[in-house]
Amino acid sequence: MNRRMTAAKGIAFAAVLSLGLAACSSDTEPEGESTADEMSDEEMADAEPLTIGTILPVTGTLAFLGPPEIAGVGLAVADINEAGGVLGNDVSVEWGDSGDTTDPSVASSTATDLISNGVSAVIGAASSGVSLSVVDTFAEAEVMQISPANTAADLSGYGDFFARTAPPDTVQGAALGSLILDGGHMDVAMLVQNEAYGTGLRDHTQSAIEAGGGSVVYGATGGGEEFPPGETNFGAQVTAALATEPDAIVIIAFEETVAIVNELVAQGWEFDGTTYFCDGNLSNYGDQFDEGTLAGVQGTLPGAQAEDDFKERLTTWYSENEGGELADFSYSAESYDATMLAALAAVKGGATDGRTIADNIRAVSGSEGGTEVSSFADAVAALEAGEEINYQGMSGTGPLNEANDPSSAFIGIYEYDDSNEYSFVREIEGSIE
Repeated sequence: MNRRMTAAKGIAFAAVLSLGLAACSSDTEPEGESTADEMSDEEMADAEPLTIGTILPVTGTLAFLGPPEIAGVGLAVADINEAGGVLGNDVSVEWGDSGDTTDPSVASSTATDLISNGVSAVIGAASSGVSLSVVDTFAEAEVMQISPANTAADLSGYGDFFARTAPPDTVQGAALGSLILDGGHMDVAMLVQNEAYGTGLRDHTQSAIEAGGGSVVYGATGGGEEFPPGETNFGAQVTAALATEPDAIVIIAFEETVAIVNELVAQGWEFDGTTYFCDGNLSNYGDQFDEGTLAGVQGTLPGAQAEDDFKERLTTWYSENEGGELADFSYSAESYDATMLAALAAVKGGATDGRTIADNIRAVSGSEGGTEVSSFADAVAALEAGEEINYQGMSGTGPLNEANDPSSAFIGIYEYDDSNEYSFVREIEGSIE
C-alpha cells in the first residue's frame, strides 16, 4: 500500500472518532401538565389512553424495512402494556403505510387518517423524503413524529414535533467514507438516488472521502448525475460511471439496487472488495442474484447490533401478530426505542397529548441525566419516585440533543457472503456535533 493510501486511512479513521459530542441540554423542567409523581390514582384514571400511529413502509421501494420496524413498535407496545400501560391505560396502535417518494399520496392519506383517528404520536417514516412531506402536517396537528430510520440532515432541529432515534447522515457518511478509504480506494463512483436521503448521505460520504485524500469521480455533489426514485433502467448511468475508471462504487438507493447490481454484472464489474451499500439497501438478497454475486460487498447500518434475545422476541411477536418471518432486523431497535420514548414522555408529563410528549421526550431520553433504566417498568417506577431518567434503549443511542437527534450512535459494518446475505463485522461509535 502506498503512502497516500496509508495517510488516507488514518485521516478517515480520525474523522470518525472526532465527530465531537456537542449536544446541549436544558436545566429547566417542561411546563404544563402534572408530572407522573404528582398525579393521584384518580387523575391517572382520568388520563386519555395513549394511541400511537405508525407511518412505516408496507408498500414501495422500502417495503423490506417495514417488517422489522413494525415488529419493533408492536413488541414495545406489548412490553408497555404488560407493565401496566401508560397512566393506567393500555396503549393502542393505529397502523399505517408510508409508501415511498414515488407516490406521495400514500403518506399524505395515512397522515390524515392517523390524525383523524386521534393519535398523539406517530412512529415513522423510514424514508427521509416521506417524512419531509408529512412532518408539517403532523406538527400543525400537534402530533409528535418520531422516526426510527430518517437520517437526512435536513431534519435535524426541524421542530418541536419531530425527533428521531437514528443518527443523521453526518455520522454514517463519515463511517462509510472511512470504510471505503480503509479498503484502499481513492477514485470512487457513486450511484445516488435523487431525494433527501440519497443526496444527503452522498454529500457527507463524499466529504469524508475527500478529507482522506480521495475523490468522487462520478455522482459527486453538483454533478447532476443522480437518478430519480423508482428508476428501473441503469444502462446509461452504469456505463458513464465505469467510464471514469473507479476503483470502488457506492450504491445509495432503495429497491433500485437490484436493477443496479444486475446492470453492473452485465457490464463486467467485479464486486468483491470494491462495492459498498448503506442502510437503504442493506438487505438479504439470497437467490435474487446468482450465488456469490455480492460476496465481499460491505455496507453500513446505523444502530448497535441487536442482541439475540431481542431478535427472538421480535421474531415471536411478528410471527404471532403478522403471520410471517423476519428476514432482517434493520431499524427494529430504533422503532422499539421510539415507541418507548413516546410512552415514557407521556408518563413523565402526566398526559398523553402530543404537546406533552414533545415537551418531555428529551428528558426521558437522558438529556437531564438521571437514573439509568432499560425497561418500561423500571422507568415508570423512577418517574413516580420523582427522579429524572436516562432511558437506555435497544439501539444504543445517546440522549436526544437540542436538535432532537441522538447525541451519539453506533454505525454497524456488515459484509456479504456467497449466499448474498450480510452479517455483522464490527461497529463504530460516533458522536454528533
